[in-house]
Amino acid sequence: MSPEASVARRPAKALIAGVGNIFLGDDGFGVEAVRRLGERQLPDGVEVVDVGVRGVHLAYQMLDGYHTVLLVDASARGGEPGTVYLLDATAPAARPPDTALDGHHMTPDTVLALLDTLSAGTGGRRPERVLVVGCEPADVAEGIGLSEPVDAAVDEAVQLILRLVGAEEPTPSAAGPHTSERNTTPC
Repeated sequence: MSPEASVARRPAKALIAGVGNIFLGDDGFGVEAVRRLGERQLPDGVEVVDVGVRGVHLAYQMLDGYHTVLLVDASARGGEPGTVYLLDATAPAARPPDTALDGHHMTPDTVLALLDTLSAGTGGRRPERVLVVGCEPADVAEGIGLSEPVDAAVDEAVQLILRLVGAEEPTPSAAGPHTSERNTTPC
């Protein structure tokens, strides 16, 4: 199944989690995206949360019986600032094996590495699918507010997420250019 296949094909719980630090410029992308998603009508069973920098909390929440988790975060992958990425992070093999766990700096990779440990220790159920909707940042220096290209990309990411959860039919802008790839490098 491709990362773009709708997560709404069967009735299931989905979590959309905005990750990032609003005090580091474009790192606040995920938080802003879920803020805008909160203004939209979403299907039953879809929960939207602003996780911010609370990665350990997110890891525990991901064990609460969700079928699909969408992590929304700034994702530096070497593209043009504002490029939206859709990454499939479901398989542990798709993540680097040496991801360091640090409670003060929880990237999606560290959350997913912690999730493996917590799932084994608590018996909690891992989500069947984990997708990352990322955006190439322009500036993650200290400061509040998104750069122009990243702010413009928030609406594109929101449309992509709405399509993934089956909340809206694709429109030309929602189906617009974004990069979809298998996550074989850090998110």
